[in-house]
Amino acid sequence: MKRARQTEILNIIQSVDVETQEQLLDELRARGYSATQATISRDIKELRLVKELAGGGYRYASSDRRGLADSDIRLRNIFKEGVTSVDVAQNIVVVRTMPGLASAACSALDNMDISGMVASLAGDDVGILIMRDNDLAEQFIQEVHKLLK
Repeated sequence: MKRARQTEILNIIQSVDVETQEQLLDELRARGYSATQATISRDIKELRLVKELAGGGYRYASSDRRGLADSDIRLRNIFKEGVTSVDVAQNIVVVRTMPGLASAACSALDNMDISGMVASLAGDDVGILIMRDNDLAEQFIQEVHKLLK
């Protein structure tokens, strides 16, 4: 529900000049989403939306660094530097890391908003990702191989 609502918020701000949270709430309601102003406020913060000058007023927009807080950048670097291999067994992805880095690698993956990932579990040097189905697991490791190059 939250992910779908936040995706819709991003769609709205790309297609409509939204100046206020109230206007955003109205747009969401028109699309069948129920939310409170407090929820919208949290979504704006989590999505790292900013107000930018547009014409004669301001509007919400995605910041260039949306989703890439400093800790996220560090986690991605740990992932890139610490992962030694990735393999798939049906809908389970096995991520092997240097000793002690599996938790950081799984944390980085958790923060990457990967579609189809149900959960991650980390040991010392192995992380397990549970994907919704075999195809999503296979697609994911293809993307990881590109990231690791």
